[in-house]
Amino acid sequence: MAAEALETKEAERVEEMEKKLKEKKMSWGKLRRVDSLSLEAGRFSDFSGLHGSKFDWKTTVSLAFQSLGVVYGDIGTSPLYVYSSTFTDGIHHRDDVLGVLSLIIYTILLVPLLKYVFIVLWANDSGDGGTFALYSLICRYTKVSLIPNQQPEDRKLSNYRLDTPSNQLSRSIKIKEKLETSKAAQIMLFLITILGTSMVIGDGVLTPCISVLSAVSGINSLNEDAAMGLTIAILIILFSVQRFGTDKVGYSFAPIIFLWFSFISGIGLYNLFKYGIGVLRAFNPKYIINYFNRNGKQGWISLGGIVLCITGTEAMFADLGHFNVQAVQISFSGIVFPALLSAYSGQAAYLTKFPNHVQDSFYKSIPAPLYWPTFVVAVAAAIIASQAMISGAFSIISQSQSLGCFPRVKVVHTSVKHEGQVYIPEVNYMLMAACVVVTLGFKTTEKIGNAYGIAVVAVMVITTCMVTLIMLIIWKTSMWRIVLFITVFGAVEVVYLSSVLYKFKQGGFLPLAFSFFLMAIMGTWHYVHKQRYMFELSNKVSGDFVKNLALNPDVSRVPGMGLLYSELVQGIPPIFPHFVGNIPSIHSVLVFVSIKSLPISRVAPEERFLFREVEPRDQHMYRCVVRYGYKDAVEDPKEFEQQLVEGLKEFIRHRRFALEEGGQVDPAEKHSNANILRGSSSVIHNEEAVSARHQTLPSVSSGSIQSVNVSKSAHSSSELLQAAEDDMQFVQKAMEKGVVYLLGEAEVVAEPNSSLFKKIIVNYVYTFLRKNFRQGKKVLAIPRSRLLKVGMTYEI
Repeated sequence: MAAEALETKEAERVEEMEKKLKEKKMSWGKLRRVDSLSLEAGRFSDFSGLHGSKFDWKTTVSLAFQSLGVVYGDIGTSPLYVYSSTFTDGIHHRDDVLGVLSLIIYTILLVPLLKYVFIVLWANDSGDGGTFALYSLICRYTKVSLIPNQQPEDRKLSNYRLDTPSNQLSRSIKIKEKLETSKAAQIMLFLITILGTSMVIGDGVLTPCISVLSAVSGINSLNEDAAMGLTIAILIILFSVQRFGTDKVGYSFAPIIFLWFSFISGIGLYNLFKYGIGVLRAFNPKYIINYFNRNGKQGWISLGGIVLCITGTEAMFADLGHFNVQAVQISFSGIVFPALLSAYSGQAAYLTKFPNHVQDSFYKSIPAPLYWPTFVVAVAAAIIASQAMISGAFSIISQSQSLGCFPRVKVVHTSVKHEGQVYIPEVNYMLMAACVVVTLGFKTTEKIGNAYGIAVVAVMVITTCMVTLIMLIIWKTSMWRIVLFITVFGAVEVVYLSSVLYKFKQGGFLPLAFSFFLMAIMGTWHYVHKQRYMFELSNKVSGDFVKNLALNPDVSRVPGMGLLYSELVQGIPPIFPHFVGNIPSIHSVLVFVSIKSLPISRVAPEERFLFREVEPRDQHMYRCVVRYGYKDAVEDPKEFEQQLVEGLKEFIRHRRFALEEGGQVDPAEKHSNANILRGSSSVIHNEEAVSARHQTLPSVSSGSIQSVNVSKSAHSSSELLQAAEDDMQFVQKAMEKGVVYLLGEAEVVAEPNSSLFKKIIVNYVYTFLRKNFRQGKKVLAIPRSRLLKVGMTYEI
């Protein structure tokens, strides 16, 4: 009787376990990913974000209104200084006003409206814009990244989206192959990218100076020095409040900028009807030809002032991540473009009557009752324009850092609603100091405008080149359209670039010097970052070392969980034997954590973790790749630990299910004594053989199960399920006993036989940057009480 009761109880237990296992099978079948790191931790989630959803017209109009305060502050305040920067020596002929107005009209029509609003905005990276977004988009379709950490599973992320057209043109394939095989082309593309980002960061210095100074100059009673002092005071206050974040005052940005556009368009229409509607003849492009025939070289030089009418155009693309394409198109076409045309036309009408007022044409053309209200709104708009460019600089540096192109700095996320709003203290005070120095050194908007133009046009030329590459490789646009795009827009921008470069000595050197300084920092950091990765890749730990380590009686296992950090995704880093050599003990659960940045803006939390078990299997050692997009924030340690452990337990559960399912043995594994078992839409690989098999293994669809006839009993199923539960409990208890972070402090030096230039770059420049910027433990917010560091020297 006792035996029968025991058998009945055991049968009920087995039946309950089988029921749980079937539920796991059902949930397992829902997984839609196949990845080379065994199993993806988590299920597929729709993470298309703002741009992947369809909005009704009310939401789109609301977003269009909100975009006014974020995107258009810079281009909206340009009427304050364009005419004064163009006619630096005064107006010599009445029709010159019509010629300049005609140039302004067609420049705004061609560059911001046609090029950016209707073409460039569509070259976004899952909704995000900017130079880095273009580079990330190209990297996703072609293997041009300088760091070889690409993995097949990255392309299966829900936000990775490779919507390649079916008509594979030979032209696109040839260009792609050329880029992937040419190291020079890859380096050139990277240098162009960091040059463009450096120029945009330079805008973060020049925009506050010229915008605030031009707005403050509206007080007629102030002399040059007083206006400069007031500008510096406003700038210092502006940078001092950055730590509070734009989210605190962001709700008021759009109404203020909308009020500003209402003011300038209304004043423009007033001046247009009062002083002469005849200036609308400037819509005839013949006045452009007449202007250059009449002024010759001076007309060409004046283009350096005219180009300031499109300052901030790049912001439309860079700030796209907060909105959608349709919202930006509506706001620019429906509000910004008409308001700017009215403002410039009204000023032109006023200047035909009062040409001597050209240095202060905006404020002098304002009707007396509206003077002070317009002045107050102008200062507010200038501050908002400055705020947008400063926030943009923070965002770009944050992206650069995540992609290994900038030294580690503290990134503070200032808003729980908007992921893109960040604050970087070190950069903030550097920008503030630069703004104060520029304002003190240049003193007038005319001189700052000479410097400003180069940064504006250079970024536009770079964007044109990169979008052309996207047309060739990704969009596979017909050749005649590509030629038309590069001919029209490239020609316009090159002419403007030649004009602003003419003013190199008058201040144009500043953005170039600033950009090359930033490029040197970014290039140095990325070069050593890449060489360090290659060193770890070539010196990664073999599987035999780990197997021998398990049999070594001198190495003890201590309670708790250890997280050993590394950037290497293809194996165990060489710092691990150094840890064991200095501290002959390892934790009961050891996870090799690799932080990896992907060329996409964001990674869904459910798709962040990838796991693989390190042989031998009973040692509780795992590898984990943690994937972030360039706009993702690193979680705090407590949240990160919880997510990692939950993902690891899910991996263990699914791994046991795959073991229970059984599967075909990969021929590549037979000769390596590896244990490979196939489950539904997944493969568990041995560590050493996985890289070689990525090209040979057939893909397994989510709906298929490849298996062999293996006799499975209820008893074996229950054992596997119980083993999984035991392993999960073991991991949970290890975490509860304490998590210790193991961080390698690698000192990177050049090899003794390296060139003198390389030794200077690696041993001095990089070392200086590493020591004077934040260390990895601070960036990852690792608690000091749970941090264990071991030093090691890398010779690259």
